[in-house]
Amino acid sequence: MVKIYGIKNCGSVKKALNFLESQGIPYEFVDFKTTPPTSKNLEFWLQFVGIEVLLNKKGTTYKRLNLKDKNLTLAEAKEWLIKEPMLIKRPVIEVKNRVIVGFCEESYQQVQW
Repeated sequence: MVKIYGIKNCGSVKKALNFLESQGIPYEFVDFKTTPPTSKNLEFWLQFVGIEVLLNKKGTTYKRLNLKDKNLTLAEAKEWLIKEPMLIKRPVIEVKNRVIVGFCEESYQQVQW
C-alpha cells in the first residue's frame, strides 16, 4: 500500500491526495503533526533521495530558523529534520520500495502504483 507523509493543509499534499483518490489508488496518510517521522523513516527515505531533495530550503521553517547561513553537515541536517519535521519537503510518498518527494502530476502518471 502507498504511504504518504505530510500535513493535511499543505497544498502539495492536497494535490497528491487528490491525484491518488482520482486514480483509485489506496493509501495510508501519516500526518507529521501527530506522528513525526523517526530517524528510521529518515534513513529509509535517504536511501532513495538525497538530503538536498528532502530538506525544504524554500519553506518558511527553514527561513525562520536561519539555516541558510549554518552550512549544515549531513548529520546536522538529519537532526534538524527529526527535530523540525516542517523542514521536510512534502509530500513524502513510499510506494513499492521507492520514495517520491514533492508533487508533480506528470511524474506521478509514470509511477507503477
